[in-house]
Amino acid sequence: MGSIDQNLRLWNDRYDWSHRGEAWSTWWGGSEAQWFGCIYPRIHAFIPVRSILEIAPGHGRWTQMMKNQCEKMTLVDLSESCIKACRERFRDDTHITFYVNDGKSLEMIPNGTIDFVFSLDSLVHAEKDVLEAYLAQLAYKLTPNGVGFIHHSNLGMYVDPATGKLPYFLRNLHWRAETMTARRFKEYCTISSLECIAQEVINWGIETSFTEPVLNDCFSIFTRPESVWSRPNRIFVNKQFMKEAAHLNKTMELYNVTSFRGISAKPISDR
Repeated sequence: MGSIDQNLRLWNDRYDWSHRGEAWSTWWGGSEAQWFGCIYPRIHAFIPVRSILEIAPGHGRWTQMMKNQCEKMTLVDLSESCIKACRERFRDDTHITFYVNDGKSLEMIPNGTIDFVFSLDSLVHAEKDVLEAYLAQLAYKLTPNGVGFIHHSNLGMYVDPATGKLPYFLRNLHWRAETMTARRFKEYCTISSLECIAQEVINWGIETSFTEPVLNDCFSIFTRPESVWSRPNRIFVNKQFMKEAAHLNKTMELYNVTSFRGISAKPISDR
């Protein structure tokens, strides 16, 4: 994807946030469908908790779903405009605290205070130096049984080490970080005295002329080695992730609010 400065310029200055990032949930039939059908089932064991940290919330697409799952929530983003938007959007939620950081630092978070750290659809654009820095600090920020769920890039597994480039058939249209992999994330956990306990390697909306799905992303879950969640890492290679999204999208044509209000463009049987 690029450096911290490049990410800052894109998300702070150039990206059109008029729809609060909702376009990224289109594949699932909207953010609520994506949350309840895709995200919540993957993290429900770890929430609700006392304290949640969300890294890179954007305009709060997932904050709106998670803010009632805790007594205290902290949002950290390198984009001042994103934090400003979140302050306004959640101005009535007095249990939320907002910080602008430098893209790597969590020094504003007291040690041993975070029960659950979450980041989705944001750190996929962060290169390996960012993930390494965050994990090194989260080792201190988590409570004894704290858990983290981080969505990050796995596109680096396709980079040719000799050339440092992706193969001809793979187009990085979704700005994934090309230095991150699932294996590297696990290594950073080990270096930081954390324990990676689950990794789901997925194909997230990437275009390719290659017949095999490109496993460009990964959901990684980690904790402290002494926590109640501690266990050997389990890895699931999910080549059907986008089919899961398509199925949920089709289901939402039946069950979303607009269907019951008769706003659908045409009968489902005609689609």
